[in-house]
Amino acid sequence: MSNAKSLEQLEQTQDFIRRHIGPSPAQVSDMLSALEVSSVEELVGQTVPAGIRLEQPLTVGESRTEVETLSYLKSVASKNKVFKSYIGQGYHPTHVPHVILRNVLENPGWYTAYTPYQPEIAQGRLESLLNFQTMTLDLTGLDLASASLLDESTAAAEAMGLAKRVSKAKKANAFFIADDVHTQTIDVVSTRAEQFGFEIIVGKAADAVNHEIFGALFQYPSTTGEVVDITDLIAGVQSKKAIACVAADIMSLLLLKAPGKLGADVVLGSAQRFGVPMGYGGPHAAFFATRDAYKRSLPGRIIGVSKDRLGNDALRMAMQTREQHIRRDKANSNICTAQVLLANMAAFYAVYHGPQGLKTIAQRIHRFADILAAGLQAKGVSLKHNTWFDTLTVVSDSKADVIARALASGVNFATNRDGEYSIAVSETTTRADVAQLFDIVLGEGHGLSVDAIAADIENNGSTSIPASLERDDEVLTHPNFNSYHSETEMLRYIKRLENKDLALNHSMISLGSCTMKLNATAEMIPITWPEFSNLHPFCPLDQAQGYQIMMGELHDWLVNITGYDAVSLQPNSGAQGEYAGLIAIRKYHESRGDAHRNVCLIPSSAHGTNPASAQMASMKIVVVDCDKNGNVDMADLKAKAEAVAENLSCIMITYPSTHGVYEETIREICDIIHQHGGQVYMDGANMNAQVGVTSPGFIGSDVSHLNLHKTFCIPHGGGGPGVGPIGVKSHLAPFMPNHSIINVPGTNESNGAVSAAPYGSASILPISWAYITMMGSEGLKQATEMAIVNANYLTHELSKHFPILYRGRNNRVAHECIVDLRPLKELSGITEMDVAKRLQDYGFHSPTMSFPVAGTLMIEPTESESKVEIDRFIEAMVSIKSEIDKVISGEWSIENNPLVFAPHTQGDVLGNEWDRAYDRFYAAFPVPSVAKNKFWPTVTRIDDVYGDRNLVCSCPPVETYRD
Repeated sequence: MSNAKSLEQLEQTQDFIRRHIGPSPAQVSDMLSALEVSSVEELVGQTVPAGIRLEQPLTVGESRTEVETLSYLKSVASKNKVFKSYIGQGYHPTHVPHVILRNVLENPGWYTAYTPYQPEIAQGRLESLLNFQTMTLDLTGLDLASASLLDESTAAAEAMGLAKRVSKAKKANAFFIADDVHTQTIDVVSTRAEQFGFEIIVGKAADAVNHEIFGALFQYPSTTGEVVDITDLIAGVQSKKAIACVAADIMSLLLLKAPGKLGADVVLGSAQRFGVPMGYGGPHAAFFATRDAYKRSLPGRIIGVSKDRLGNDALRMAMQTREQHIRRDKANSNICTAQVLLANMAAFYAVYHGPQGLKTIAQRIHRFADILAAGLQAKGVSLKHNTWFDTLTVVSDSKADVIARALASGVNFATNRDGEYSIAVSETTTRADVAQLFDIVLGEGHGLSVDAIAADIENNGSTSIPASLERDDEVLTHPNFNSYHSETEMLRYIKRLENKDLALNHSMISLGSCTMKLNATAEMIPITWPEFSNLHPFCPLDQAQGYQIMMGELHDWLVNITGYDAVSLQPNSGAQGEYAGLIAIRKYHESRGDAHRNVCLIPSSAHGTNPASAQMASMKIVVVDCDKNGNVDMADLKAKAEAVAENLSCIMITYPSTHGVYEETIREICDIIHQHGGQVYMDGANMNAQVGVTSPGFIGSDVSHLNLHKTFCIPHGGGGPGVGPIGVKSHLAPFMPNHSIINVPGTNESNGAVSAAPYGSASILPISWAYITMMGSEGLKQATEMAIVNANYLTHELSKHFPILYRGRNNRVAHECIVDLRPLKELSGITEMDVAKRLQDYGFHSPTMSFPVAGTLMIEPTESESKVEIDRFIEAMVSIKSEIDKVISGEWSIENNPLVFAPHTQGDVLGNEWDRAYDRFYAAFPVPSVAKNKFWPTVTRIDDVYGDRNLVCSCPPVETYRD
């Protein structure tokens, strides 16, 4: 019996591993046979250099079952104390409409989709993002909006960067921040300014005009709640040829005059309180709007309206040439992710409630603030301001007693100013809550009646919003915000958009470098638990003990997995992680008297974020050549490292390489950099080919960022959320990000923040925690091994039909391969774009196109795809090759073939006219397997040039819908 029981336990602990890893044992055997090896170990031995193989296994523990994992994590989460939060400062409790919670946040059709670089199969999410942009434009009163940024504070830092680029005050090097801006925003912007060499001046808002500046930032309403007309402040800044930026509360803009109407050049803020949980800090979508004149300097992505091949309106990402992956160190920003999933939630929140519903919510919030203020003032309590939207700041000599009563009642106030505390009411505040607040501030027996005060305000009116600042224009007039207010209609609208998008719940997304693996349901469940989702990021640490336990375990596991000594969880994207890692390197050099070390070596094959991040850290970039096999050219590296040795700061290198091979010289590369006094930054994009087999710390790197949304299963969310923590060796640990409100242990107090919240996007960290827990040491290694097996099998089969551009030792690839389409293009005229679009007809998202080499496809199957799905993809690619062959042979002309007309919509195939050289049925169902699970693109090939020449970045006018 004991043996039977242990066998049962073994089967249970292995259960999640076998469900995460796609191929069955029989399929693995078949793939190994095709590769002519006898075991997975033999293949890994042929692929990974022996000198970097880990000598000891990982020690993250044994695999746990889904039931064990969720049970344990629930017990950890229960250690969090979910107090009523009145802290405000950019974070507020909110009601997530259940129709959005279930059908967007918890729906893999929304959270597993990729960034909409293939717009024909992303029209649903693009429409939702266009709603987000339209909402932003209406509320801010400006001309052009992005499709979201990472958080409010980093959006403010991006505003500073835009201001420097476009300001005509060219000699100015200072940026002014009003001292009533959120503390965390001052922190993040100051950190960014330090890297750029800008001077930051923090002072009273009225003092902005007394300085030579290129830009200024104001908060509207202020962090302590005051509502002030900033029209003259904005005009004063602009009179100095500087750019006026305003950080605004999105809910207040339903009642307050739009900052754009006050003259602002840039308006930004957080969309969190539009139906997104606080989640101990994130992820949340920031909104960002500016003037049309500054469109080419706008950071982040813009969704624009264009036309498809048949003349239908179609959406796409506009002006992509501004993005870091193309412009590299000349890009506006190093941002490589937006917060798409959260922007979609905020947009749907606005669609569901509509303009009147949103205004009602805002009025209710403001009315409760009025009631609270009137009651407190009636009892002699002194308020700092006589205007407000939702936040009251009390000036008190009994602050300690009040805070003690609040904590005893399960209530949090903002307390980070001497002699003052603030109370921010929210959408979730009730009459009973206001009565409780009276009890806390005044003590029991105060005799106040909420209803009586409310009636008095109703009779006499309110002056807490100045009449000159009351909003008097219509907002959200587009039909999308006025049509879906019943749950039935909203449910169908969400579903209609979801059906237009291809996500992982339909088919493999084989994007090289982006690792679109399984996001298991059990990993996703904890993020909506109130114990994780309802905590304010600035609550007292004793209320977040569950978070501290979970994050502490995740930290220790990542240390073990990476071979580093410490990890910062603050960066909330891979790009932010790169930035944070480079800051650590820069501060380390400065601490040793080597502030002059500012040269960053970057291989020519690097991700576009690498040079963009190095530029943001004010480093001088020197590009290192690659040899004909795609490896770093060692002779060129040695020569350039020696030439810049005096000023060498670091190298940024990806491993396995961006070309998909384990470079044999990686340890030598690290040694060369160290010999010349530099640090090694290893990009974590391909960490999923290292876990359990090797590690950056073991190889010799000093710092890496980890894409938790790639290797560690946080979903891509349609282009965000992501998390990009950094791992560092001990000598860099003191230089990791800190935070001005919640101190991060182990870092220097003077270190600035890179994200608004101390632990970044904390609410999605349970996803990676659960993945590591359920995989355990053995499963994590198996995932890496199977990624290698799947990639090599795919490469082996495709190599029979296409040239493979780079291979490593023993003719093997790592976790991805690059198919070279250039020879076929020369023979046929068919481009890599044609192949990418034709794959949509086969039900597949294109692999990574023209990166890192133009005219190629970089393909990564990941470990969680079965051989059946990989074979289906191979079948599609082989079929497409046969179609190209027909063009080469002359059977089809270059102007008339299924590739150049791809993708084919239902309307295209069923149209009255058909003058193609191929059959209608073949256009839609090129191989029999497609008919079993047909995905129909909803628009044909989109005209990128038209969209950029006719830039429209808000919902099309009503007339379009009538047509």
